[in-house]
Amino acid sequence: MEIIIKNKKHLTSAAKQLLKYTGDKKILAFYGSMGAGKTTIIKALCGVLNATDIVSSPTFTLVNEYRTSAGESIYHIDFYRIKKQEEVFDFGVEEYLTGDSYCFMEWPELIEEFLPAETVKIRITVDNLEQRTLSISL
Repeated sequence: MEIIIKNKKHLTSAAKQLLKYTGDKKILAFYGSMGAGKTTIIKALCGVLNATDIVSSPTFTLVNEYRTSAGESIYHIDFYRIKKQEEVFDFGVEEYLTGDSYCFMEWPELIEEFLPAETVKIRITVDNLEQRTLSISL
C-alpha cells in the first residue's frame, strides 16, 4: 500500500490512514534518507494517538517515551547513532519490541535482524516537489 503526503496539511489524514491500515500492529519501522520526514510523520502519528507530550527526535537519547491522554505509552526510537548492534541491548530494545505499546523506529536498518516478524516497514521517498510517498509493507 502507498500513502501520498502532498504537503504538511495532509500529515494528520495520512497518519490516520496509516494507523487504520496497520490495524493492531504496533511496531512500525520508518526507512528513508536524512530529511525524508521520519520524525515529522511520527509526530503526526503521536498526535492522532493523543500523545500529551512534545514529540521530538530521540537522536541523542535513543528512546523517547510519550504518554497519551489515556495514560498509555508510545515509544520513539532512533538508531542513527548506534555504532554496534550490541548497543541496542544495552538500553533494552527487546522490551520495546515485545510490549503492547506503539513503538516507532527511525533508522531500523541498523538493527534489521532483530526486528520482530510483525514489524510494519514504511519506506519514505521524496519526489522533486517535496511530496512524500509512504510505501507500507505488513
